[in-house]
Amino acid sequence: MVVSPDIKDLPYVLHRGVKCFELVAEPVVRELLPGVFMKGWGYNGSIPGPTIRVLPGDWVTIRVRNQLPEATSVHWHGLDVPNRMDGVPAVEPSPYIGQGQFYDYHFQIVNPPGTHMYHTHVDTVYQELMGLGGGFIIEDPYECTVQKDYFIMLQEFYLTGMVKGEVQKGHFELETMTDSFNFFTMNGRCFPHVSPLPVQYGEEMRVRFANIGMNAHPIHLHGHQCWISAIDGNEIPAYNRQLRNTVLVPSGVTLDIEFTALNPGIWPLHCHMPHHTSNNRTRATGGMFTTIRYV
Repeated sequence: MVVSPDIKDLPYVLHRGVKCFELVAEPVVRELLPGVFMKGWGYNGSIPGPTIRVLPGDWVTIRVRNQLPEATSVHWHGLDVPNRMDGVPAVEPSPYIGQGQFYDYHFQIVNPPGTHMYHTHVDTVYQELMGLGGGFIIEDPYECTVQKDYFIMLQEFYLTGMVKGEVQKGHFELETMTDSFNFFTMNGRCFPHVSPLPVQYGEEMRVRFANIGMNAHPIHLHGHQCWISAIDGNEIPAYNRQLRNTVLVPSGVTLDIEFTALNPGIWPLHCHMPHHTSNNRTRATGGMFTTIRYV
């Protein structure tokens, strides 16, 4: 089972063989660090939104309710869905979802098991950078080789009113018309507020990354070498995998790594861009940084 630390799964109701989900786009206040609150947009009270977990062959209906002050949509990034369900109303027959309205996205899961995303596709330069995205995982019902399986969404934000080089407590607005960011998150939190990834000695571990932000992130794993096992939800055959300890996760990409936990300790897993492991350019370790902890 895939676990998304610090993020809930989206529940569903089974109705006549269809998994029925409800996703609510709405203003969200997210606590990046203790006492540091970001006023953004998310789904079901969360930035990123709750993780959607399904199986190959499932029929799903995802009702998206819009409680934002403007129209929106949801794009199922990497999924092979009918054109009207793809969620890009500027160029497709998929509709805009107006304020106070809803739309039912209905499709069958035809992709194989893999890591995908969902995100807005209306006014993306604003809405995506306000936080509107989440994970969409097609799980393998026959998985038997991986004992720990984690999903991490990589995001970046610019909080206005924060004095550079300091981290003040309070509630802060977001600036989206910028390519400069001061807070970098894993599943909507900054280190040291990010939950660690527990593992036991000898377990096979998978970490799934997804990135819908502006920057590419070179994610570095300490103490272990890892195989790149999938990109964009597509499994890489074992004979063609790369053995790495740093993997680049560009914007719009999902990437899975796998390794065997054979080196006990507390090990960093972080973006290797120096400013991305800082909270508002402060000197202490922060930002897009978590740990793998043997238990």
